[in-house]
Amino acid sequence: MKARHLLLPFIVTPLCLAMWGCNDSDNDKTAEKEVLPILGEASPASLNSCEDLTSFKYADTVITDAHTVAAGPIAYNATESYTAPAHCVITGYMNDRTGRGIAGDTNYRIGFEMRLPVDWNGRFYYQANGGLDGSVSNAVGRFMSPNGTDASAITKGFAVISSDAGHAIPAPMFGLDPQARQDYGYNAVAELTPMAKSLIETAYGKQPDRSYFGGCSNGGRHTMVAATRFADQYDGFLVGNPGFNLPKAAVDQMYGIQQYASLVHVDQNNILTSIQSAITKEEFGVVSKAVVAQCDALDGAADGMINALEACQIAFDFDRDVPVCSGERDGTCLTQAQKEVLANIAAGAHNSAGEEIYTNFPYDAGMGTDDYFNWEYFMAMMRDPGAVAYIFTTPATVLGNTEADAYNFIMNFSMDNDAPKIYATDAANGFTEAGMDFMPPVDPSDMSTLRARGAKILAVHGTSDPVFSVQDTINWYNALQAEHSNQADEFARLYLVPGMNHCGRGPTTDKFDALDKLVTWVEDGTAPEEIVASVRANNAELPADWSTSRTRPLCPYPQVATYNGTGSIEDAANFSCKVPE
Repeated sequence: MKARHLLLPFIVTPLCLAMWGCNDSDNDKTAEKEVLPILGEASPASLNSCEDLTSFKYADTVITDAHTVAAGPIAYNATESYTAPAHCVITGYMNDRTGRGIAGDTNYRIGFEMRLPVDWNGRFYYQANGGLDGSVSNAVGRFMSPNGTDASAITKGFAVISSDAGHAIPAPMFGLDPQARQDYGYNAVAELTPMAKSLIETAYGKQPDRSYFGGCSNGGRHTMVAATRFADQYDGFLVGNPGFNLPKAAVDQMYGIQQYASLVHVDQNNILTSIQSAITKEEFGVVSKAVVAQCDALDGAADGMINALEACQIAFDFDRDVPVCSGERDGTCLTQAQKEVLANIAAGAHNSAGEEIYTNFPYDAGMGTDDYFNWEYFMAMMRDPGAVAYIFTTPATVLGNTEADAYNFIMNFSMDNDAPKIYATDAANGFTEAGMDFMPPVDPSDMSTLRARGAKILAVHGTSDPVFSVQDTINWYNALQAEHSNQADEFARLYLVPGMNHCGRGPTTDKFDALDKLVTWVEDGTAPEEIVASVRANNAELPADWSTSRTRPLCPYPQVATYNGTGSIEDAANFSCKVPE
């Protein structure tokens, strides 16, 4: 087995110039720093009327309801709620039409909800939702889950919009309709943004002074897409664990199931459960423990957190450091076959010629968790086959809705012949854009429009994300630096969250308020040098020896939170953001 860390762009290459800002680079000599615009602070306003907004007129738009809600908690889902001021709730839809569906002609429309505070701070927030969309989530201005009631945009007085991205559940069958694919990828944002700003103008007598866009997972992808397609319409972009190469990542998830299935006898009557025995949560934890043993102290503190992620990939050797079982599996080791499978998965999906389909995944401290296990198996079996079959590949494949249908699609999916279909089109049937056209951001390493007008992009990504590789986001940021003369940090910053799984959870400090940092950066030009994060006291996966009040600085990449050598390791004040030597 080849050690997977050799795939990381950490070893000295021309990208060193982008990653470390080497002092002797030509980049430093040829690019003079330009003073970027500061957009200025938003001004508050008061709501004119709520119920009158039922008569709001805009092309191809129907308002179905507008009513006032008193101050108090607003549920986002069964486990999350956010404190909201008194506000107006408006529901409606745009672009009602008939399109293709699983049972013939199907109704499509872009459904939305807006929440407008009675006392408004002058700002607009587009809440980009996750997964396959398909329902209108409450427009609370959520970013990541679960991140505390103080971090929502509605709590801070923003006007907020949420949408279903142009289709209803059950998803993913909307992928049979070309327009629904485009709405999901990018067009719903294009349609909703001017409408929302017009409605805000009707409600307050002015359009928003500042507009922000944020989301995690597919919401992070939506945000990256907006930062490239709609940089002239938004001032700040808050990106979480972005799946900006989502079709590739979905194929990668199925590749993982193919690999795991090779380790077990798959019971056709209990497919998922039998595959989940390939590598158990406890056995994933064996890998995490081995990583921590090699890498914990690289940032100066033996605290169970790996801040120096890239240095860790060199210090840790998967073949050497993860014990091989000498007898039966007992949760303290991996078999040689398990190690080969896990090394293949960590290397990222590839075809029989060894060509990369998706980016590799770093080994990290948050692998032995419920969230990691759930994404590796349940989500890979229950969400990704349908997404790949209906939405991301052309032509679409119609699937049954059983576990066996999903499994058979995965096992018959060829990394040589089927994976390239995410790049295919079928103009004769209306599919003029491939999955890798309508889903990813457009040329994400070139954000010159965003930069020139003074807009900012702030991205965070958990280093133990099992579905969207943090390495993919690191590679994007390095390319962005290279494209912008090693000065991308003037308008774009990336913060890695050690040990965090997908949009939260894991052994990590995953409670933080990035929105305030972004607003300050956009409106008065103060760049966020660090973001202080804390643990969630109700996080059942925190190690027993961690304080429930632990805090850490999240540092702008490539800086790493480094222990100062004195003081409590539970306090962020005793860590500094430093570029690794």
